[in-house]
Amino acid sequence: MNNRFESFRAASEHSPVLPSSSGGKVKLYFGADVFTRDRMREFISSDVLSRLFDDIDNGRTISRDIANTVAIGMRKWSMDAGATHYTHWFQPLTGGTAEKHDAFFTLNKEGGLMEEFTGDALYQQEPDASSFPSGGIRNTFEARGYSAWDPSSPVFLIGDTLCIPTVFVAYTGEALDYKTPLIRSTAALCKAAREVCQYFDRNVRHVYANLGWEQEYFLVDESLYASRPDLMLTGRTLLGHESAKNQQLEDHYFGAIPERVRFFMIDLEYEALRVGIPVRTRHNEVAPNQFEMAPIFEDVNLANDHNLLLMSIMERVSRKHHFRVLLHEKPFAGVNGSGKHCNWSLQTNTGINLLAPGKNPYQNLQFVTFLVNVLMAVYRFNGLLKASVSSATNEHRLGANEAPPAIISVFLGKQISEVLDKLEHASAEKGIIINAKKEMKLGVANIPEILLDNTDRNRTSPFAFTGNRFEFRAVGSSANCGAAMLALNAAVAEQLMCFKDEVEMRMSAGEPKERALFSVIKKYIVACKPVRFDGNGYSEEWKEEAARRGLDCETSVPLIFDRYLDGDVVKMFRTTGVLTRAELQSRCEVKWEMYSKKVQIESRVLGDLVINHVIPAAKRYQTMLLQNVLAVKQVFSADETASLNEQDYSIIRQIEHHAGAILAGVERMTAARHEANRQPDERSKAIAYHDNILPLMSEIRTHADALEMIVDDEMWTLPKYRELLFIH
Repeated sequence: MNNRFESFRAASEHSPVLPSSSGGKVKLYFGADVFTRDRMREFISSDVLSRLFDDIDNGRTISRDIANTVAIGMRKWSMDAGATHYTHWFQPLTGGTAEKHDAFFTLNKEGGLMEEFTGDALYQQEPDASSFPSGGIRNTFEARGYSAWDPSSPVFLIGDTLCIPTVFVAYTGEALDYKTPLIRSTAALCKAAREVCQYFDRNVRHVYANLGWEQEYFLVDESLYASRPDLMLTGRTLLGHESAKNQQLEDHYFGAIPERVRFFMIDLEYEALRVGIPVRTRHNEVAPNQFEMAPIFEDVNLANDHNLLLMSIMERVSRKHHFRVLLHEKPFAGVNGSGKHCNWSLQTNTGINLLAPGKNPYQNLQFVTFLVNVLMAVYRFNGLLKASVSSATNEHRLGANEAPPAIISVFLGKQISEVLDKLEHASAEKGIIINAKKEMKLGVANIPEILLDNTDRNRTSPFAFTGNRFEFRAVGSSANCGAAMLALNAAVAEQLMCFKDEVEMRMSAGEPKERALFSVIKKYIVACKPVRFDGNGYSEEWKEEAARRGLDCETSVPLIFDRYLDGDVVKMFRTTGVLTRAELQSRCEVKWEMYSKKVQIESRVLGDLVINHVIPAAKRYQTMLLQNVLAVKQVFSADETASLNEQDYSIIRQIEHHAGAILAGVERMTAARHEANRQPDERSKAIAYHDNILPLMSEIRTHADALEMIVDDEMWTLPKYRELLFIH
């Protein structure tokens, strides 16, 4: 029997092991490995905690004396739980996480060991970490970098290590991570939103940006994974003919979860809940072997930390269950890819969701104000938002198999669209009525009480309003969603600042507040109409229409990254204090470099696969056919073998054609790769890899997939889609 079938059968017979605490009440172990505020009260004095919580809640810097006391409590708690080491857990520009572990001890004067973990060690470290990408901000020979404690995100335990969420910055202060600008963007957004809220409710003191991500992923049996070098080295299949049955019947979607997968999910949820990740939803996704999990909404910074932590837990837990988890956006051609839908909303300290329709006309005006400002931000910075989700991996997903297209537009749904259309044509004089309580009503049949489920869903929309939040559906499954969130936060913050300036200018000229608000909203409704689209994002007509509307329709990822350096984008980031021009330039350099390296690796792996697997298998089969032709000629007459020989000759010629095309393609691809590597800068190199290497890879794959359908199955050494995509 074929070896790959033997290994698959052996792996599928492993008995999954459930966590010992599964089946119990979640509240008994939720957050058990987190130094929560309740747990802090057991190890830190109340007066210190009061100061600590006040500083955290108001965004103030934690003093060194408080940090010392907190560090003592953290060490006691974590060591009681079995910890021996601690680490500053940060998010470099690779898109993942990083950690360097240090033990909880030092040498005393007598040369013995003593336990130690000071406020200085908690507060900051100098991990150096010079090999992480910096885009030119620092040189390797002068690469000092600092990690600094982020007290807004709680510390947690992974095994024997206390993990401290931190930012990562250069010696000169520039951000070298995703967390630093994400925190800056959240602060800018909340300040701008709070100031606009003052027009409606003076009790609003804080506005919080919330995020609820939906993590999609594939699972593959570990034995089959180990037999696919492309999956192991790139995270996706670089060749492989579609399975006769894949997702056409949509029978996997929301279907009964396979038993092996269910055991994995139970274990994964247990591990996630222990570190405080509030995962609540699990289900089969559309493609075979594709699944999803989603948590309860949290503060955007904490939610992003939790998503990155979850992805590392998924990798670890999948191995226990003899799976490999695939977070690549498009691991298999011809079926759905995986995204990380980011559900984003704004909430006040008074409990109001600013993106949820209100219970009265005044609250609805506030809702419309924030809704329209978000639309304006997405319209003005649609190119930036596309750049924030673009990558060498996500470009294979966007625009294919129900993923949103690479044109950022907003879906509102019929009811909300009708409300905005009515407001657009209403007059300010007739459109505003002040009642006895000084609440504003809009005289467009008065804005009605809009039901929460006021929209349908549009799977082709990259940025969709879903009733009380926006769902940024274009974010890729393997991405650090902080990249998209910091761009969105900053864009909306700057837009709200512009809105407030315009309203204040009108009020300074003598306009009543209500009239000023209404006039600016009307102006924005008209201005941002080009970004509103409720139709089919896949249609060719929409691509043409989007270009006419002035939306960013660029499809080359290296060129999409240019949007980070547009003048209005640089100004927006500078105004909000989120990123400097130097930081933006460095991020572009990193993105171009990462793009080139990923395509380069894929190209080299593909070349190895076709030379070492595909061509030898095809030649063996071709040789067998040739030997058969000769044997038949020796046994039968020429008249008897004429038709038989012609059939064999046809297959032999097809093999020769495809094999020759592959060899020629690999030669051209190698030469193109060498030429790309000679480009003078990272941007030019990335463009060369996109324009010249990717098309050759696609061409080579076409011929390899054709050979897969010709060659004897017993001779084909790589597991096929029909094996990879179905768990038994």
